[in-house]
Amino acid sequence: MGISTSRHGEGVAEVVVNAPPVNALTVRGWFELADAVRKAGRDPETRVVVLRAEGRGFNAGVDIKEMQAASGFDALVGANRGCYEAFAAVYECEVPVVAAVHGFCLGGGVGLAGNADVVVASDDAYFGLPEVDRGALGAATHLARLVPQHLMRAMVYTCRNVTAAELHAFGSVLEVVPRARLHEAALEVAAQIAAKDPYVIRRAKESLNGIDPVDVKRSYRFEQGFTFELTLMGAGDRHRDAFVAERGR
Repeated sequence: MGISTSRHGEGVAEVVVNAPPVNALTVRGWFELADAVRKAGRDPETRVVVLRAEGRGFNAGVDIKEMQAASGFDALVGANRGCYEAFAAVYECEVPVVAAVHGFCLGGGVGLAGNADVVVASDDAYFGLPEVDRGALGAATHLARLVPQHLMRAMVYTCRNVTAAELHAFGSVLEVVPRARLHEAALEVAAQIAAKDPYVIRRAKESLNGIDPVDVKRSYRFEQGFTFELTLMGAGDRHRDAFVAERGR
């Protein structure tokens, strides 16, 4: 369990999240994921990174139970900083990152997929931000990289989800494949990238980040400030406590 890294063929590093039951990561888990992605990208032998998960879904965000079980604000601050580091690690990875998404991709999962260079998804994948229902805000920055502006706003306000097929129609998901073929499909895309000149690909990644119209790190940090406000005003704990109680039932 946890975060593991392996290699597949020439130049392909694979970072796998396996944190049952739903890949909702603890504070430590987010930092470990950030470290694994950064380390893989810095390896001169790596030409592309595949990011995927085991289990029922790609990622369910932060571990709210851990957050609510802790006293004070250390867990909240830790989760926010951990997510920030993990999302930034994907975005700043020195080589392209291919996200292989299956099942649910919620909250922090959207942050990871939205900052990836390429997204391949299984036909059972769906994406959403339940943050408003949890008394928090964040990752709309990354959702806006996956869906059009007005849909992004509607998804934030209503907490509705979208399917991989919908994102494929928008062009933000490259391929939608049967669940059993997801891993193979992601490795196929990765192999196409790995076959290119590695120096050119690294410069291509750097250049594409340089022309992005939105500074994803600053934008996400701005969003996070409102999560702290909601917590200080009591709304955050109220909704997160309700979520934990509902899960307990």
